[in-house]
Amino acid sequence: MDLNELRQEIDKIDDALIKLFGARMDVAAQIADFKKENNLPIFQPVREREKLQEVSKKAGPEMANYTRVLYSMLFELSRSYQSKRNEIVSPLYRQIIQAMESTPKLFPQAPMVACQGVEGAYSQIACEKIFKNPFILYFKNFEAVFSAIEQGMCQYGILPIENSTAGSVKKVYDLMIRHNFSIVRTFRLKVDHSLLVNPGTKLSDIKEIYSHEQAISQCSDFLQTLPAVNVIPVGNTAIAAERVANSGRKDVAALSSRSCAELYGLECLAAAVQDKGNNRTRFICISKNLEIYPGADKTSIMMVLNHRPGSLYKVLARIYTLGINVTKLESRPIPDREFEFMFYFDLETSIYSEEFIQLMCELDELSEEFKYLGSYTEVV
Repeated sequence: MDLNELRQEIDKIDDALIKLFGARMDVAAQIADFKKENNLPIFQPVREREKLQEVSKKAGPEMANYTRVLYSMLFELSRSYQSKRNEIVSPLYRQIIQAMESTPKLFPQAPMVACQGVEGAYSQIACEKIFKNPFILYFKNFEAVFSAIEQGMCQYGILPIENSTAGSVKKVYDLMIRHNFSIVRTFRLKVDHSLLVNPGTKLSDIKEIYSHEQAISQCSDFLQTLPAVNVIPVGNTAIAAERVANSGRKDVAALSSRSCAELYGLECLAAAVQDKGNNRTRFICISKNLEIYPGADKTSIMMVLNHRPGSLYKVLARIYTLGINVTKLESRPIPDREFEFMFYFDLETSIYSEEFIQLMCELDELSEEFKYLGSYTEVV
């Protein structure tokens, strides 16, 4: 047989598969009705394990794994269809509806906001892009920002979560595991790092450069041209500029924003020294209470999955089944729990869509722990 004939044979088999799949889902619908009438849960793990063992055995050694994957996907589709048919509404979705109804229609204009660092920090710049006239309180580290929100000292907090060059800000992700908060908005800030010095300093004079570890990573190509210079990480790029200004020394420099030059009386010795011109940092705006503003089309969640093969696959399969785009997937080890991880997802879906409603009503059953972080829009 030639290729065209083989493809025609595949098409015939596919036609049969489609009819059989439809028939299978019709029976699944009847099972859903029975479960609803008899108050039975949709997910039946014992039945699924027995079925997977059965079909793998029938498929034979060569096709056993492929068959197991195929039927795992069929089970996910079946459960999703049954949940939708039975219109199961989870407590989480009721909480989301309540938040949507109680959140003001207008985003706050002049709240009290917590930022890490000092005056001139990139967090401040992001804050002033998100809010019209914010009152900013500065804190020493990221954990203090989370604490300020939890204790009610500030209504909102601004935190960097990832950079297009240096990747995720892992310290923030680790803190997200330990703290309770909601994301109400995100913002992508164009970040340009400049080499700032005290007036009269020449490039050849510099012996030390201060900056945040993320900025240092983002400017690695430039720093490699200065092999004799000692690079010292500090808590924030604005703190680096402040330290240089306060030192009065002409052998130190800071990698910081251009705005810090005027703020701290420094000179810009070299502008935009980051490795990539399109260098952007994504900031999250967090609150203590769940707030969902009109038009929210992005959602963040965190999940602890069972430590066994296929756990992450099942979650991704369920999301894929609903046609929802995953824009971010991050895993972080859970403190004091060996070889267990918290998975962070950013999802692209409107809060008003049926797919969002269905996902929020289904995901909890797939995880050991599930944490809804909020739905929001992203300011560009």
